[in-house]
Amino acid sequence: MAADRPPEDRRARDADDDAALQARLRQLGQQLDAIAPKPKPGDSDASSGQPPGPSNLARALRLSSEFVAGILLGGFIGWLVDQFTGWSPWGLIVFLLLGFVAGTLNALRSAGLVARPGQD
Repeated sequence: MAADRPPEDRRARDADDDAALQARLRQLGQQLDAIAPKPKPGDSDASSGQPPGPSNLARALRLSSEFVAGILLGGFIGWLVDQFTGWSPWGLIVFLLLGFVAGTLNALRSAGLVARPGQD
């Protein structure tokens, strides 16, 4: 079938197909630009006038690290209190809960869901 045609016919047909495909591609690009023009790389955010913020992965790592750090620090302080006062395990329990609350509050502040102290 395709092998039955001479090579010149196949090349001419391929060139015609490529030209038609390029024309359709240009037309589609023009239609897409008319609907929603794409921002140029390096442009600032049009609504705020500021450069784009951190990626979602960076924000997720920051929130999770603040949460985990609060719990670990609370547990460490509770363990120290238990070692020096002999209140075992109450110091660890109390400070683990306080660390959980502090980690949650810090994560919410970083996410912008809770106002920072001193802000209205």
